[in-house]
Amino acid sequence: MANPASASGPVSRDSRRTEAERGAGTGAAVAAAPVLRLRDLGWSVRGVPIVQDVSLSVDEGEFVAFIGPNGAGKTSLFNLVSGIRPATAGTVELDGADITVAGVHTRARRGLGRTFQTSSLWPGMTVAEHVRLAAQAAAGPRASYRLWRRADRYARQVADTLERTELADRAETPAAALSHGEKRKLELAVLLVGDPRVILLDEPMAGVSAEEVPALTELIRSVHRDLGRTVLMVEHHMDVLLQLADRLAVMHHGTLLALDTPAAVMADATVQEAYLGEAL
Repeated sequence: MANPASASGPVSRDSRRTEAERGAGTGAAVAAAPVLRLRDLGWSVRGVPIVQDVSLSVDEGEFVAFIGPNGAGKTSLFNLVSGIRPATAGTVELDGADITVAGVHTRARRGLGRTFQTSSLWPGMTVAEHVRLAAQAAAGPRASYRLWRRADRYARQVADTLERTELADRAETPAAALSHGEKRKLELAVLLVGDPRVILLDEPMAGVSAEEVPALTELIRSVHRDLGRTVLMVEHHMDVLLQLADRLAVMHHGTLLALDTPAAVMADATVQEAYLGEAL
């Protein structure tokens, strides 16, 4: 892929890679369809565009990080993908199925998970109780009776999830007593127990102390690489993103300004000009 810094304009906004590019090095005759595809996605409020004409494809197991200053439309885009806000233009496809008008719970059942910038935990509920409740919700209302009849199975599921997220020794600790980094881990645990294929992480490092960032970074890396999850993440810590991302997506005034490898995006003259003097 050509270095966009040598081009006269920004990295191509046609972010959908060819099948040859997606299948390069795999030996596959035909590359698999993207697990997530956005086509000309947009959201306007009273005629004012907040997100507009965003098109991109994300492959199974890929890590795409979204950067841009506050107000660029990153969280708004995640709201459209996860169903928090209804799109006013374009489509969202998950595994080839159009989910543009599907509700949040339907998208979750199809394997789309989401965390938010601010924690939404119950202060008096223990770590294990949070994960157990999430397991029950993921099982669905018809499974509620089976859930308590098969408590041992779900206890193992909860224990495995807490081990995975390094919270096993905090299982009986109320959420209010956790550090901010531990709360972020608990949010991941609540998400992972539902076994999502595609995970949207909205500023997971926000509010986390510098001492806790490396451990949280490694946990997210493990979710991506060891569990093979597809991850889309909004984050302002560039050092974290450069460690994790396969591609960087740059949002600017609600549009997708650039989408390419981290090295190509960071070298792009248009991206540099757009954010001269601004923290990505």
